[in-house]
Amino acid sequence: MKKKFTVVIFTDLDGSLLHRDTFQFDTIKDYIKSLVSKGVIIIPNSSKTEKEIEKFNEELGVNLPFISENGSSIHGLNLITSNFPDKLVLSREKEELIKIFENKVPEKLKEKCFLISKMSKKDQENILGQKDAKLKDALNRKYTLPFLFKGDKNEKNKLLKVLNSNSLTLQEGGRVLNLCDNINKVKSMNRVIKILKKTEDKIKTIAVGDNYNDLDMLKSCDIPCLVFNDQFIQDQINIDNLIFSNKPSPEGWADVIKTALLKLGY
Repeated sequence: MKKKFTVVIFTDLDGSLLHRDTFQFDTIKDYIKSLVSKGVIIIPNSSKTEKEIEKFNEELGVNLPFISENGSSIHGLNLITSNFPDKLVLSREKEELIKIFENKVPEKLKEKCFLISKMSKKDQENILGQKDAKLKDALNRKYTLPFLFKGDKNEKNKLLKVLNSNSLTLQEGGRVLNLCDNINKVKSMNRVIKILKKTEDKIKTIAVGDNYNDLDMLKSCDIPCLVFNDQFIQDQINIDNLIFSNKPSPEGWADVIKTALLKLGY
């Protein structure tokens, strides 16, 4: 019998699928593999770098297609269908973003921005929660610039206004702010869906996140899922049909996916 639709899961990683502090997911690894074996397409959609997600795939033991650096590049769609592209870049290079930042942002605002790449190794480890080779992979960014902003809300809004006027934006993650091109997780997710629809008649999308930078992605899918985050006020989230787990990642990820699949009758 021909399947009624294809399920595509777009998922954040840190704090959603991976444990927020240890980045482990051993307890759900077999469940993820079972979903893939049943034809579910799982696409990590993360602020992580290409190298970091490649290492995640190695640890999982499955090559998943993925979206890296907050929507900047799409990888591995040819794993789904051979005539799909291996890589799509939707962002300008990081060096071009830095030039705009240096030339257009007023000095008083730049003084509030502390680039992670210019910090000591110890500070980088403390902020990113990674060491050694994993820290190197996390810093190996091609399209985004992570930093801490030590100003007030008004100054942050001024910074965002300057960036927006130069076709740049900020993406706020669980640990840092990221200077990005005019791209985000939703735009890349929609690009992937458009490509998949060339061969898939019907697609049902599930999106999983845990933080404010995931909300637009959740609002744009068929079934939005939110994993518990103790820094996040779930009651303030106004998204229709939201599935919420009161367990943190990685177990919370499995909980919301099981509920979402049941809702789809899958």
